[in-house]
Amino acid sequence: MGAYYGYMILGAVLTALGMFVSSKLKSKFSTYSQMGLSSGLTGKEVAEQMLAHYGIHDVQVVAGKGMLTDHYNPRTKTISLSEPVYGQRSVAAAAVAAHECGHAVQHAEAYQFLEMRSAIVPVVNIAASFQQYALMAGFFLLGSMPSIMLIAIGLFAATTLFSFITLPVEFDASKRAMAWLDSSNVTPAGPEYDGAKDALKWAAMTYVVAAISSLAMLVYLVLQYMGSRD
Repeated sequence: MGAYYGYMILGAVLTALGMFVSSKLKSKFSTYSQMGLSSGLTGKEVAEQMLAHYGIHDVQVVAGKGMLTDHYNPRTKTISLSEPVYGQRSVAAAAVAAHECGHAVQHAEAYQFLEMRSAIVPVVNIAASFQQYALMAGFFLLGSMPSIMLIAIGLFAATTLFSFITLPVEFDASKRAMAWLDSSNVTPAGPEYDGAKDALKWAAMTYVVAAISSLAMLVYLVLQYMGSRD
């Protein structure tokens, strides 16, 4: 049971870290949502112009729901922009819209890490579905049936791998976004460009924390398994 409590404590610490970064991102987004865009473009218009620049004409920009729910769906080739982004003329809206377009550009150019991430999604979905059940069984039967913990480690390793493959995908999308926002002068050099860059930096930090947290948990589980075999 000690191993399980240790897992819960580690989980609580990592959850607190994730909540801090998420809160910081929301604060940054709120700040830059109040910063007007001198180009006067809405998030939807930013996305459409960036797609046109890269010669991408088969991707639709649609209105989504909620806040910070923006995403690109490679299967339907749609960019869904949340309510604070789709029709807003702000630095935050421009940054988020351009970032999602960065994923569409990755898809069009067959970016290696995006294709790799898409390929393992079915496996990761299955692993995530059974992961918690395997972990619970693994902790309670660690002394008598350590092989169950080994199964849990395998499932957790799949989700950890996905988290780390996601990092270059997200960083590259932001890099493409900032390069286009700069060259197109949608966010001119100065406060607008710096604000867009800062907003995307904190968005990326959420993925960094998720990957580090997943790795920390995986290492903990491996150590517990190895300890049970001594």
